[in-house]
Amino acid sequence: MDDWRQRVDAVWAAADDLGEERTTEAIDALVAERAADDPVALFEAAGARDFAGREAEAEPLYRSALANGLAEPERGQAIVQLASTLRNLDRPDESLALLRDFLLAEPEHPLSDAARAFAALALFDDGLHADALREALGALAPHLPRYRRSVEAYAAALDDDH
Repeated sequence: MDDWRQRVDAVWAAADDLGEERTTEAIDALVAERAADDPVALFEAAGARDFAGREAEAEPLYRSALANGLAEPERGQAIVQLASTLRNLDRPDESLALLRDFLLAEPEHPLSDAARAFAALALFDDGLHADALREALGALAPHLPRYRRSVEAYAAALDDDH
C-alpha cells in the first residue's frame, strides 16, 4: 500500500501540470491495480472525477467508497467531498443533510471547519443567506481569540430581513 499511496500522491502533486484528463487517466491506472471494491481506490477515482468537473461520475464512487468501509483520514475527506459534489449537482439539501449528520456524529473531527464551510455554501445555494453567514461565522469564531464572543453574538442575531 505504501508504494501505491506514494504513486497516487505523486499524481496529485503533479495534477495542476498534468491537467484534468491526464490526472484522471493516471489515477484510473493506479486504481486498476486494486480490487474493484477497495474503498481507498474508489475514493481516489471519485476525487479524480471531481477534479475533472465530472461530479455525476464522482458521486457513486464516493458512496461506494464509504459503503465499503473507507477509513480515516480518507473517510472524512470523502464525506466533505461528496457533500461538495452534491451541492455542485444542485442538491444542496442532500449536501447539507450529509454534513449535518457528519458534524453531529463527529463535532471535533479535524475537518469539521471544512464541513461547516461547505454547509454554509449549501445554505447559501438554498437561499438561506443569513443561515449561511451564521454557519460560516460559527466556523470562524473559534479561531478568533480576541473577538470570538462578539462574532458569535452577531452571528446569532443575523436574520434574512437585514
